[in-house]
Amino acid sequence: MSTVILFNKPYGVLSQFTPEAGHPALDSFGFPAGVYAAGRLDHDSEGALLLTDNGKLIKKLLDPEFEHPRTYLAQVEGQISEEAIRQLQEGVSIKGYRTKPCRAEIATEPDWLWSRNPPVRFRANIPTSWVQLTLIEGKNRQVRHMTAAVGFPTLRLIRIKIGNIALGDLKPGQWRLITEKVI
Repeated sequence: MSTVILFNKPYGVLSQFTPEAGHPALDSFGFPAGVYAAGRLDHDSEGALLLTDNGKLIKKLLDPEFEHPRTYLAQVEGQISEEAIRQLQEGVSIKGYRTKPCRAEIATEPDWLWSRNPPVRFRANIPTSWVQLTLIEGKNRQVRHMTAAVGFPTLRLIRIKIGNIALGDLKPGQWRLITEKVI
């Protein structure tokens, strides 16, 4: 029986077990021996990260052929428009690559959202808004590049779901064992 863990990765933490460049890493959260991150979130992104000791599951989660969905909430600079949402849904060009179509919709800031340290920059004359995106691919910093490509740079990024595994009420730094099928 393999171990699968859902972890709410805090802002500023690396998705690896070795601290680097002053950033804390996964080694300080008390995970069982032998588990590894099945994918990654950049240090400035937050939310759902799976860890497992099952190499086949890691390969399946990372292989683009399987197109498993990942859902994100992004706080963006400016009031995101329906036109920008349509562009995101159809796919946009980033770094010489056209993204696959995705699900995108305007969202509201969730009432369960924890505060971030440091907080997102605030500018009185520039509003922010939220978008929910579900992707089936995972290029490096893809959500950030996509929202910037449609004119709404990402200020905060939280992965809320991997496959059918939702972050739920896990607080940053907390984790739980997963018993349900991941993909």
